[in-house]
Amino acid sequence: MSSQVRLRLLPSAKCLFDSPLQMKVAGLRAKQVVTMVASTTDDKGATFSSSATYMADGSGELDLERDPSLGGSYVGVEPMGLFWSMKPNTSHTRFQKTKALSPHVVNISVREEGEEGKGRMLAEVSNERWLMGNGVSRVCVNEGNIHGVLFTPPGGGPFPAVLDLYTSGGGLSEKRPSLLASRGFVVLTVGLFGHKNMTKSNKEIHLDYFEEAIVLLKKQHKVGSKGVGVISLSKSGDLALSIASYLPGVEATVWINGCSANTLIPLYYKNRQILPALMFDSSKTIATESGVSIVKYSVHDPLAEENKASLVPIERAKGHFLFVASEDDLNWDSKAYVDEMVERLKHHGKDNFECLSYPGAGHYLEPPYGPYCPSSLHAILGKPVLWGGEARSHAAAEVHMWKKIQEFFRTRLSCDAAHNKSKL
Repeated sequence: MSSQVRLRLLPSAKCLFDSPLQMKVAGLRAKQVVTMVASTTDDKGATFSSSATYMADGSGELDLERDPSLGGSYVGVEPMGLFWSMKPNTSHTRFQKTKALSPHVVNISVREEGEEGKGRMLAEVSNERWLMGNGVSRVCVNEGNIHGVLFTPPGGGPFPAVLDLYTSGGGLSEKRPSLLASRGFVVLTVGLFGHKNMTKSNKEIHLDYFEEAIVLLKKQHKVGSKGVGVISLSKSGDLALSIASYLPGVEATVWINGCSANTLIPLYYKNRQILPALMFDSSKTIATESGVSIVKYSVHDPLAEENKASLVPIERAKGHFLFVASEDDLNWDSKAYVDEMVERLKHHGKDNFECLSYPGAGHYLEPPYGPYCPSSLHAILGKPVLWGGEARSHAAAEVHMWKKIQEFFRTRLSCDAAHNKSKL
């Protein structure tokens, strides 16, 4: 490495996962062309990397907030482009950062111009991107039927309470709930199946389970909101709609790229089926030339007469909804489902909803600055599928959505005391 070249990450090389960075390079020759390279390994051992070509200014300095990438994984002025443009070294691999106790480490280097970022290294810095801010507590929950993890901000509170549903594919993901806790929310994430000793799949889902989770969450001594919020994604989206529609005390529900009907698994409450399952027609799956499938058109039409019984009766909900739809989602026709739900609510004289719609974004909308995922293994089909979207638009959507979700919960889950915020 060159002792003259310095790479700085501002404000610090240690930050929260959802925080942007400013990257600056000094000590280069005037107008020197270099390659910036980022690489990381996720919780499953998969490696991801990106690279971009930059030209230093007349003083031999680079500032990624000011200077454009001239080529590589992205072009133009993209301060966090090295992060969201990272691609897996193995095709159809989705970035997995699910455990909150260890940081997501990204190695960033400046190299002499060379093929695929393999020129001589001039400087290197590691960025630790933590899911939990200082003072956030993480407690495993095994109480009654509930299996999950509770995240609590530091300070006395009171804080708004959120139930995080990340049930698609089974197991738990701690990324979103831990980051929400770092931003001032008490968050319980629960496993529905595939978590520890729970069965790997369910032939039926019971709302009673989520009712028990909400009771447990509201009992936490730092919780100050009268009701709770619910946040979801994909299959858990329709579960969130049902929780908001059938259970008391749900004041704010975030639905991200799901369906307006109960899908895949019949839904029960008090030992009685309340919603049948809307199913898929696998013959309508589209196989692309690359061998990756598109499943968007295989879902049965929830508005067809024979399927209307599976529609979640969201007009019953007393709380507010935030509907988030990616217009290029290739897993569901998310935007069409939002349009249908909005029309239905309006028909019932309701205005308890807000909508966010993102052109160019794909299915997996998550907290920002992780690698964009164009395709990966589908948990139900067991084969790779396209998720849709384009990396730059998808990354911008995640930044905007994440801010709006926090604003929505703070507005709808008001507490008496001022909100605290955890920082690293």
